[in-house]
Amino acid sequence: MALESPREEGVATRVVVSYPEDLSKWGRFQVEKPSFRAFLRKTRGRVREGEEWEEFVGVGCCGNTLDVPLRIERVEGGDRIGEGTELEYEVREACGVQGSWRVQSKGGPSHG
Repeated sequence: MALESPREEGVATRVVVSYPEDLSKWGRFQVEKPSFRAFLRKTRGRVREGEEWEEFVGVGCCGNTLDVPLRIERVEGGDRIGEGTELEYEVREACGVQGSWRVQSKGGPSHG
């Protein structure tokens, strides 16, 4: 029987992050993929509910960048993101996110 490793002190067990409803399918794919979640775990430290981050998620074929406004909705079990923190996404109200992503998302960034 394997022993459970002790949880690192102060590390959140779960953090719920929201993105805007008008984020394109391509943008959602970028934000929700495992590598982006790993990026957040490695680059973010302390977190608090209501905090907002503007995160770069990629460069389109036309050279335009897409920065996504993320918001911390809930933090459970601690106040820091760590390797073991579960990151969950929710969709919140639209905010007019744009990015000229016509190649990745038919009709542009606000049409999915």
